[in-house]
Amino acid sequence: MTEIIEIDHVGKIYHGRSGTTAVADVSFVVGRGESLGIVGESGSGKTTVARMMLRLTRPSSGRVVIAGTDIWRARRKARRELPKVVQAVFQDPFASLDPRMTIGASICEGSRRMFGRDAALADLSRLLDRVGIPQRYRTFYPHELSGGQRQRVAIARALAMRPAVLVADEPVSALDVSMQGQVLNLLNDLRAELDLTCVFISHDLGIVQQFCQRVLVMERGHVVEEGDPAGIFQAPQHPYTRSLVAAIPRILA
Repeated sequence: MTEIIEIDHVGKIYHGRSGTTAVADVSFVVGRGESLGIVGESGSGKTTVARMMLRLTRPSSGRVVIAGTDIWRARRKARRELPKVVQAVFQDPFASLDPRMTIGASICEGSRRMFGRDAALADLSRLLDRVGIPQRYRTFYPHELSGGQRQRVAIARALAMRPAVLVADEPVSALDVSMQGQVLNLLNDLRAELDLTCVFISHDLGIVQQFCQRVLVMERGHVVEEGDPAGIFQAPQHPYTRSLVAAIPRILA
């Protein structure tokens, strides 16, 4: 396995009166083209780990290495190149899209700066087709689309940067059940087609079982269990993992 992500003894402490530890000495690697799920309840630290990989939350300790670059110690030039390596899809597509921009402009915004206007526009039609958005929608605004369509636009915007890594933080939790399945299938197809490395953050173990090749279970800032979905969900070893699985009976059906 060729590693593309290395999380090396990473910790995050939010300094205040109590000094809250959000992440405590977490280490794992992700191979190129692999889909890794990170699961846990609210406050487990999973989103903090994702934000550190996206260079949104600075770790208090440890290293975050993506495609060979320690992203928190990198020089300015390497930091400028990071959007071409790792991109994000967030939970609420309505909040992540600028309501004043058309769908086409939103998709092209970052890629225009990175690759130039002509290249960004040339990619737009292909990206709309790839995520299943009709071409005429490029002049629409976010409020004119459904939640599922907005999330497809958010995925297209991330893909416009031609990343190797996609970090998806609860990307379907704001959608209804039918839309969840469609967006998950789209992400699965894109991962296989583009050889994307995906880090999938979720509290829904059933979704992670469907989408991911390997799973990390986090509790109170620690990784308490790691393995393939079949092993994690059919024979969980840690008491916390057993409690998560027991709380969702449909996983065992």
